[in-house]
Amino acid sequence: MTVSRGETQPLLGSRPTFSAVSAINTAGGPRATNETDGRIVNGCVVDFDPNGDVDNPLEWPIAYKWGIVALMALMAFTVTFTCISVVPLAADIGRDLSGSEHPSKSASVLLVTIWELGEAAGPLLIAPLSEIFGRYPVTNGANMLFVAATVMAATSQSVPVFVAARALTGLAVASNVLNPAIVGDMFPTEQRGGALSLVFLAPLIGGALGPAIASAVAERAGWRRVIWMSAALVSVCEVLFLTLFRETYKVAILRRRAKALGVKTALEGEVDEHKGLRGLRDAVLRPAIVLFGSGVLAAMSLFGSICFSFYYIMSVTLSDILREVYHLSPVSAGLCFMSFIAKGFGSTFTVFVCNTYLDKIYIKMGRTNKGAGLPEYRLPLAIVGAFTMPLATLAYGWIAEFQLPLPFMLLSISLLGTTLMLSMIPLMSYVVDAFGLFSASAMTGVIVMRCLAGTFLPLATGPLVDSFGYGWGFTVFAALALCIAPIPIVIFRYGEKWRQYSKYSRA
Repeated sequence: MTVSRGETQPLLGSRPTFSAVSAINTAGGPRATNETDGRIVNGCVVDFDPNGDVDNPLEWPIAYKWGIVALMALMAFTVTFTCISVVPLAADIGRDLSGSEHPSKSASVLLVTIWELGEAAGPLLIAPLSEIFGRYPVTNGANMLFVAATVMAATSQSVPVFVAARALTGLAVASNVLNPAIVGDMFPTEQRGGALSLVFLAPLIGGALGPAIASAVAERAGWRRVIWMSAALVSVCEVLFLTLFRETYKVAILRRRAKALGVKTALEGEVDEHKGLRGLRDAVLRPAIVLFGSGVLAAMSLFGSICFSFYYIMSVTLSDILREVYHLSPVSAGLCFMSFIAKGFGSTFTVFVCNTYLDKIYIKMGRTNKGAGLPEYRLPLAIVGAFTMPLATLAYGWIAEFQLPLPFMLLSISLLGTTLMLSMIPLMSYVVDAFGLFSASAMTGVIVMRCLAGTFLPLATGPLVDSFGYGWGFTVFAALALCIAPIPIVIFRYGEKWRQYSKYSRA
């Protein structure tokens, strides 16, 4: 069994590899060996012991692995809470920092969406560096930067400083790109669905509670207190990561093992070259190479980015709808964001469906394929989400246009949350399964596309609503959603064949 050429090796050219002898006992340590007991003397591999290895994340105790999943979910909740909590406060923050009673609508939107621009840039370093140095140091380094940037936002005295702090906070988000990869490190393919469902449920809860809590706290203590709450929460998360989290990336663990054995391996040679400018270039360009080296990933990234942008399109319009159409107070408007979870039976039902059936569908379809599971078997639920997204978008816009009773608006918000989760959870599961050791860089490509769409597509909301009203304005978005809806079907039907054209997703 040999060490595979994973993401620790640059993708911008070939080079000779080196190998070294390693014999591992069942406790994970080295032992003397010879050719008669099955070990190769003249140079081979460093790998986990197939008879059991305490360093292998796949063999860690189930309770510990789910504890790590819970910790990642807590951090994902905190990240989304920090991001979305300023949505109902954006106008107040703009007025306070600019000194103007009527800040522009575009400026208020930018205070929210600039986060996504930073989040588009961060994974370009976070994901590949996690495959050079490991998940542990990169996760903790990013979390510490997140704390510092949140404090910077809480103490900012001008709009440019606040915008810069928000962009820097988005830059430091590691959970979006690394959480699915860490799940893939710890769980076998047929057990990943439940863990990924929990990881993706947490941001939904954060997006629901953030505006509700922020509106209530800001009305009594000001918007800065809200951001200080986020800083305190993320600090607690980082302390837990420092003390409880362990390295999960196989290549990083084996690299340390090889170093402890005192041998020179292919991995060591690659790390040496990564220390120069060429290594930095490789790290930054690797996600783009993986993204544009796979037509399947590019198509799924386009689908996921447009679906996710509807979350921000709803977020930047909901406050105005609740205040102007339904004449709610700021606190009441903030509480209505909780419909994603508290009043959104559909969202909760979707999490239950993904948690219960994502793995079951995969296993059942694998049995019909002579026991061979394919990444495409993750996509049936995404197909459902793709074709319900246009309906949810239409409902949201026309309910506001006709000023239907508030429960109908809350129901449409829940439906949007449902379709988003039905689309994104299977998509992320597919990427983890299809790209293996390249999953973090592949996930980065998805996230960069998603963040760019989440930054700029919502900026079209204001002009569309001003020109056509909520009904026809959101009909345009619904038509866009309908155009991308066939993508999961096409990938489900032809993805296995198309993946063979890319060396990063070839199975």
